[in-house]
Amino acid sequence: MTHASGTPATHGPSISRELSLPMLIAMVVGSMVGAGVFSLPSTFAEATGVYGAIIAWTIAGGGMLLMALVFQKLTLARPDLDAGIFAYARAGFGPYVGFFSAFGYWASACIANVTFWALITSTLGVLFPALGEGSTVAALVMGSIGVWLFHAVIVRGIGTAAIVNTITTVAKLVPLAIFLIVLAVAGFSWETFTGNLWGTEIHSAASLGEQVRATMLVTVFVFLGVEGANVFSRHAKRREDVGRATVVGFLSVLALFVAVTMLSYGIMPREDLANLREPSAAAVIEAVVGPWGGWLISIGLLISVMGAYLAWTLLAAEVLFSASAGDDAPRALSFINRRGVPTHALLATSVLTQVFLVVGFFSDDIFEFSLELTSAIAVIPYLLTAAFALKLALGGTRRAGALALALGAFLYTCFLVYAMGLQYVLIALLVYSPATLMYVHARRERGLRIFSVPEAVLCALVTLGAAVGLWALLTGRIGF
Repeated sequence: MTHASGTPATHGPSISRELSLPMLIAMVVGSMVGAGVFSLPSTFAEATGVYGAIIAWTIAGGGMLLMALVFQKLTLARPDLDAGIFAYARAGFGPYVGFFSAFGYWASACIANVTFWALITSTLGVLFPALGEGSTVAALVMGSIGVWLFHAVIVRGIGTAAIVNTITTVAKLVPLAIFLIVLAVAGFSWETFTGNLWGTEIHSAASLGEQVRATMLVTVFVFLGVEGANVFSRHAKRREDVGRATVVGFLSVLALFVAVTMLSYGIMPREDLANLREPSAAAVIEAVVGPWGGWLISIGLLISVMGAYLAWTLLAAEVLFSASAGDDAPRALSFINRRGVPTHALLATSVLTQVFLVVGFFSDDIFEFSLELTSAIAVIPYLLTAAFALKLALGGTRRAGALALALGAFLYTCFLVYAMGLQYVLIALLVYSPATLMYVHARRERGLRIFSVPEAVLCALVTLGAAVGLWALLTGRIGF
């Protein structure tokens, strides 16, 4: 097994090359098609109308396509970097920034897992009122049990988990296909669709711009996982399959997301869509065909979310393991068992998921809380990956195509930071800042230099930003 710098890992068996192209595609699709797709009708309708949705998906789809192509190019340009999003940030900007990317990606994956349990319990709450909409004590208990059951499955091996993920990916796409067919053939109303063109009574470019901005955190959330094949590139049978899986998986999922969103605008007025209980896709199809449609989507959601939870837990553990193997996280996290699973990193992942599950329980809306926090934290690793690609393009042969691709991806991720707004930037820093303690411990136990001068300055700025965020949170100036 190798880590990000290409030197041998000190724990566990040799690397296992067991993921084929279909399994890598399933990893990308399984990571992206999870909780978010079933909430698109209401989350988009709450923010905007048809015009805003078209603009939002054009920006988000185009921007994330650039990111998918960047991941594909980096896979070929730097085959020595086999830990994906973490390795790129480290190679481009040093160990401290690389650790931040790894920690942010890991933390965002753990928080994303909370949204999955929120939707599972909310869906089952129709049958079992004690679960409510995912925010009751019973829901918390059920989610906690689920966290540790999945932990037990993943410990059995990456290959076993990948096979389960492939099966659930196929299974969850069937109800979504039926959803699209039913809406397009039996339920779509052009009159209703045209009545939903505008998101507000104010028909202006400024208002439309604000509506589009309001959708950006949602689009970030649903596109998380586009880099799934890159994270597992060390397990790929063929290196070139990683880039192919990324692009094919992304384009397939983009088409699905756009279709779910736009067809829903033709089923009921935007105000009604915005007020639907999650998963809103179930209520949309139920309005067309009756209760059986809602049940179909609910079953599909349960399969989908469980598969996505499995994929995201795998991604999170893999990134934390890579940070440890690269000397930037505590050494214990690089341990792997005889099945090739980074068990200590997996345990840390399950523990952090459990912690955020409890924290989310005390929020006003656990689903919205976890979705927004996940997106805010995940933007930084994407920004650093795009910046690394831009750095390579500027320092290499400067081919116009490579430079334009990297610059486009970088500008898109900068726009995402702007769209987040100051509130979410400060909240993200609140999560990032304490992680420095983990980094300092890891460097000290290996006898390595902790900070360079630029890294020390960055640490001071992040700490200051976190302090401002804490003050703003305690004084009520920001919050969820």
